[in-house]
Amino acid sequence: MSVAAAPLVLLAGMNCTADLWADARFDGAGFEGAIRPVLDRPSIAEQVAALLDGLPEKFVLVGHSLGGIVGMALALAAPERVAGLVLVSTNAKAPTEAQRSGWGDWLTRVDAGTDARALQQSILSPLLGERLVRDRPDLVQRTLRMGEETGAERLRAQLAMQLTRTDLLARLPELTMPTFVVSGLDDVICPPHFHTEIVSAMADARLVSLDAGHLLPLERPREFGRLVRSWMSQQRLLGAVA
Repeated sequence: MSVAAAPLVLLAGMNCTADLWADARFDGAGFEGAIRPVLDRPSIAEQVAALLDGLPEKFVLVGHSLGGIVGMALALAAPERVAGLVLVSTNAKAPTEAQRSGWGDWLTRVDAGTDARALQQSILSPLLGERLVRDRPDLVQRTLRMGEETGAERLRAQLAMQLTRTDLLARLPELTMPTFVVSGLDDVICPPHFHTEIVSAMADARLVSLDAGHLLPLERPREFGRLVRSWMSQQRLLGAVA
């Protein structure tokens, strides 16, 4: 399969669904033909293995947050399969103890019966920012609905997966495929300097930042789509979204 024919694969972040990408546009055309796997395995290694088993021979991978972390791990495991990599609102470093503690707390709450929507509700401000929480009830409802549609079982697996993360930053120099990194200037979960570190570690990576928070493709879909299309055009990867 030629690079130009490689399909597009979209990996949404934790407690998110394919609705994250629903409004992104490539000059009027959306992501309708993309493959949208779910993250539902309890470890990074198992998730990467499942994706490699089910995805086409070669593809362009777009990953948001946890989806970006899985994407980097997949690219390191099988670089020959990845024609191009787009990393959005993500983090290549090992988790901190505070993060591990937070995921452990969520696991306890899920096991006690707290639903994924309620947990999403508890972090609306970090996900969207206080202004959007106040002024964009449509985005608030979509964000909560993504949690509801993820559900307790899948969220439990994603939390367990988070706990298996390791440092990827030190290994990123191994990756030579074209990479596009998009960060939100107002992202408090994965702030801009996380993305600068990723680009600095890679051989062929470009960074663009938008005035947005963590759920960047949901908040700024058209700008995000145009940026990705422009980058893919420059890399001769547009066949991935044909």
